[in-house]
Amino acid sequence: MTAASFTDSWIPARPRAIALVLHGGAEQGTDPVDARSLSWRRGRALARQLAAVVTHDDVGVLLLRYRVKGWNAADGELPAPIVDARWALDEIARTHGLPVAVLGHSMGARTGVAVADHPSVRGVVALAPWLPPDDPVVPLTGKVLRAAHGRLDRITSPRATRAYVARAANVADAEFTDMGAVGHYLLRRVPLWNAYAAAGVREVLV
Repeated sequence: MTAASFTDSWIPARPRAIALVLHGGAEQGTDPVDARSLSWRRGRALARQLAAVVTHDDVGVLLLRYRVKGWNAADGELPAPIVDARWALDEIARTHGLPVAVLGHSMGARTGVAVADHPSVRGVVALAPWLPPDDPVVPLTGKVLRAAHGRLDRITSPRATRAYVARAANVADAEFTDMGAVGHYLLRRVPLWNAYAAAGVREVLV
């Protein structure tokens, strides 16, 4: 199995913080993530647009590529993206020792909230997240959550995101934003998604 890796990075000369971008995936799937992956390519575009803004604030941006495409939850085992994201956060702590904002789309957002308990993480910005009703909010305790969802999303549920944010507000600084009549893949109102992502990262790292 291939290793998780940082495939793209935008690091200013003297960064004060890091934004870790986590791309989407699928509920199941053991195929490796490569450059043909649409989820990874969406993540790359998102990371590039984020870097164009936040590097001026001395915030570096790193894009993680998972080993495999699926969440692949199994009894007694952590889902594959969580293992990869924890590796990434440990690497950032080892090489930079800076606070981190996690920006995730879809499965990447689910992964982000699952690893929010890492000591480096200040908070999570979740775009069209996949947040099932039984996912815990405890990892977000004392952190920041900014979650945005479009009303036309048929892949993940905006209603579930609202419910998750309401639960998270009991332990975290959590807010939901309605992105309007847009779907899941960040293909409509792209500048609005990009602006939300950058503003969210800035709020997390204020």
